[in-house]
Amino acid sequence: SSAVLEAIENVIQDVLKSLAQKKAPVLTVADRFDWNNTEFKDSVGLQMVPHTTTKQIRSDCPRSAHRFALILKLLSMIYKMVQSNTYATKRDIYYSDTQLFGSQGVVDNTINDISCMLKIPRRSLHILSTTKGLVAGDLSYTEEDGTKVNCTCSATVCIINHLNRKDLISHARFMLIVEKDATFQRLLDDDFCNKLSPCIMITGKGVPDLNTRLLVRKLWDTFQIPIFTLVDADPHGVEIMCIYKYGSLSMSFEAHHLTVPSIKWLGLLPSDLERLNISKDALIPFTKQDQNKLASIQKRPYIACQPTWKRELEIMAASKLKAEIQVLTSLSSDYLSRVYLPNKLQFGGWL
Repeated sequence: SSAVLEAIENVIQDVLKSLAQKKAPVLTVADRFDWNNTEFKDSVGLQMVPHTTTKQIRSDCPRSAHRFALILKLLSMIYKMVQSNTYATKRDIYYSDTQLFGSQGVVDNTINDISCMLKIPRRSLHILSTTKGLVAGDLSYTEEDGTKVNCTCSATVCIINHLNRKDLISHARFMLIVEKDATFQRLLDDDFCNKLSPCIMITGKGVPDLNTRLLVRKLWDTFQIPIFTLVDADPHGVEIMCIYKYGSLSMSFEAHHLTVPSIKWLGLLPSDLERLNISKDALIPFTKQDQNKLASIQKRPYIACQPTWKRELEIMAASKLKAEIQVLTSLSSDYLSRVYLPNKLQFGGWL
């Protein structure tokens, strides 16, 4: 708390100094969306370099004055919350002044800029994300308020929330990150967690939010068990898997808390589609957006050191076809949980 307050005070002191010298105050933030500001490290993933290119947010420039005001407004709110040990969701903040903020996306982006500028993890700013992630399987823990939670697969699906978990207990042999909620629910219905061997299943329902990524990292730190991903055989699925494994460009300043570089790609692999003789009629042609996304992923620094991933992406690029995990139902309704995943896990069919 004192580190957060001190960091905010330093920013405000600089603003006051500029005003005292009759100069227009300026805030300096790192350019979080510039690939030149990141470096790839095997042990961490994408992380922000120490000396980044920055952007100036001037109070006297019509293009940036509004953003300057947003940052000061949010700094003021964070300061009060840290002082009083209270919390607010990003949604609460947006609705506190919808006219000023304009949209929820503006709030989210400004909070990330502040976290990066102060060099303080986002979860320490007393701003909570409303989460969409789910966890099920062989996991129990105690929440901050003392509530004991058991995520046993057949009975409970726990919403991944902001609370700090302690006393994490699990006998899981592995973790499975599932891209989509529909596939996650189907595996629950098939009692997948208990049939094969105890495991923990997680879904971020698409692109994972901060809480889901924090939980995956915490479980990895605690149990050191293998983590596999099950995503669609398309550029969007690969992108989601890369976020869990290597991190995202916009959050590279927090990579140390969020990435798990040991994550493995279990499926759906582009090479599986040919191996399993999936009918071409069941596959979906690429859009221009898919082609651009795949080309962008293929150029990323971490793909060069993953030759097996590189080959899979080349297969996808050559075919210009994509497939959802649900394509496996064309083989049989329970092929995913009865055949595909058990065989992959038993015989090492991951990359």
